[in-house]
Amino acid sequence: MPPVPPAVPGVDRRLFLSSLLGVAAAAGLSGCAGAQADTVTKKAASAPLSTAVPAGTRLKIASYQGVQQLQFKLAGLDDLPFTVSDWVNTGAGPDVINAFRAKSLDVANNAGIPPIQAHFQGYDAKIVAIDITRKPTYVFATKPGSDIKDVQGFKGRKLAFSQGQAQGVVLLRALKQAGLTHDDVKLVPLTSNQFFTALQAGQVDIAPLANSQAPAYLKQYGPKGAHTITTGVVDLLNLLWAPAAVLADPAKAAAVAAYVPRWAKGQVWAYEHPDVWNQEFYVKTQNLTPGQARSITALANKPLFPPSWEEAIRWEQDTADLLAEGGFVKKFQVDSLFDRRFEGLAAKAVPAEYQR
Repeated sequence: MPPVPPAVPGVDRRLFLSSLLGVAAAAGLSGCAGAQADTVTKKAASAPLSTAVPAGTRLKIASYQGVQQLQFKLAGLDDLPFTVSDWVNTGAGPDVINAFRAKSLDVANNAGIPPIQAHFQGYDAKIVAIDITRKPTYVFATKPGSDIKDVQGFKGRKLAFSQGQAQGVVLLRALKQAGLTHDDVKLVPLTSNQFFTALQAGQVDIAPLANSQAPAYLKQYGPKGAHTITTGVVDLLNLLWAPAAVLADPAKAAAVAAYVPRWAKGQVWAYEHPDVWNQEFYVKTQNLTPGQARSITALANKPLFPPSWEEAIRWEQDTADLLAEGGFVKKFQVDSLFDRRFEGLAAKAVPAEYQR
């Protein structure tokens, strides 16, 4: 791994502002033609969803580490009324945004922060499904030999920080809960796929790891003094989102609407069949032991698909405001991130106990 960049406040912000200015300049060059196209797109995006998917419709869907297609196969949900032209092995928010821009991805599964980051970068994408998570999905892992025992101990330390991913907001929320601000610590800008290496090398003191990642890290570095710190901080939103241009295409919008209920049913199936999922995914594809797999699913959130998105919108606004307070994005109203034509589709597809 190349040397971790220094934790200089504002580095990421300048990069993202430059990106935003570039997008604005490109938009200016398009002139009236661009304005007319935008009007057509907005009109198409507000049209009622079709209940039938036209023949020949194709979607490129994110499936990080093959989770989605495996889940569909095991749950018998792979009878999709459209063609999946590519299951894209991508999951990190910044990577998803880049794939959206490159038109190599049509639908992705992320937390609440990537849509905010995409908006800040000037890229138009919309949320089409919501799953509420009530229990923490991340823990804070220390570097080997660390003496840090709690979040108050983060003061003055180097913390791995991904501005465009859920881990970034979880970290900011944990700091706020502990009475600290981002100025009390040294934020080292990284993406989540760099966290392991940075911890191992001692280039950061703390990094937020998903519950599913922590066992493997502790197995290797626990004997060397690495440990985890748990908090009550949750990342409320697990969502599906798609580029506005995809949703403005009536055929693709219908395909997305057909995909959403299956996505919800797939999560319910995995939750209700932990032994099968542990063996087929964690043991066979992630090389974890059955015990490690059980420790992960024991922490799994029960899928909850709200018929109304009001709580999700409030949470997303709080998240955007928290990032704005730190100067990471500009303040805005998040309502524009939600395509409410899809509201309730996931909830209608699952039993009542999963509709919250």
